[in-house]
Amino acid sequence: MKTHIAVNGAGGRMGQRIVALARADHDLQVVAALDAPHTPLLGKDAGEVAGVGHLGVAIAAELPLSVKPDCVIDFSAPEGTMAVLPACVQRQLPVVVATTGHTAAQRAEVEAAAHHTAVLFAPNLSLVVNLLFKLTRLAAEALKGKGFDAEIVERHHRFKKDSPSGTAVRFAEIIREVQGGRFVHGREGLVGERTADEIGIHAVRGGDNVGEHAIVFTTLGETLELVHKGHSRDSYARGALLAAKYLANRPAGRYTMDDVLGL
Repeated sequence: MKTHIAVNGAGGRMGQRIVALARADHDLQVVAALDAPHTPLLGKDAGEVAGVGHLGVAIAAELPLSVKPDCVIDFSAPEGTMAVLPACVQRQLPVVVATTGHTAAQRAEVEAAAHHTAVLFAPNLSLVVNLLFKLTRLAAEALKGKGFDAEIVERHHRFKKDSPSGTAVRFAEIIREVQGGRFVHGREGLVGERTADEIGIHAVRGGDNVGEHAIVFTTLGETLELVHKGHSRDSYARGALLAAKYLANRPAGRYTMDDVLGL
């Protein structure tokens, strides 16, 4: 039996890839495609927008009551998440939230939705990035108290709206959870010597880079770098589709990519 999915943000770069890859997956079927009320794509066929031919699913501003997907994939913008979340809660629809850039209040609202439906809220859906979260924690634990400085450098395309990336923030949070410390977002001017409790975060924007993250542990005499480079958006889209398959028909609760990967 196919897993029926709704794609929120279907007209965006990631949404289009999710629609395209879902169409090629015999275990999936796109039954709804959503986007912002002001988009000129409203009413257009989601498959045609994604470049994979007629799908028979028009892009709409709201999830139709006549459609009940097994899972909603949200790859939109923070306001897009907040627009679709009430329907997921009221109708108890599992939801994969892959959008980043939410405020603290918005994040809390997404977390609260897990009391009513299955929620997987992740800053990055790439399978390799989620493995790298584990490796970063392992490195932070092994190097704690041994004089290593931790810095994070992330690179993304010129169109990315939030900075630093949600993924970079998560890497920094993992290090802070293990070692303590404080975040320093870039440096400018005569800031003095680096203090031991700093976790540096640096954002690079340019071109069409789909995403790179380097976690640097460095001390006097040696450096360890853990690096992920995304070659295409498909790595994130495939992770989102795998998460949707996992989340479908799960009871209410908070899930992570660790659950999906069995980590």
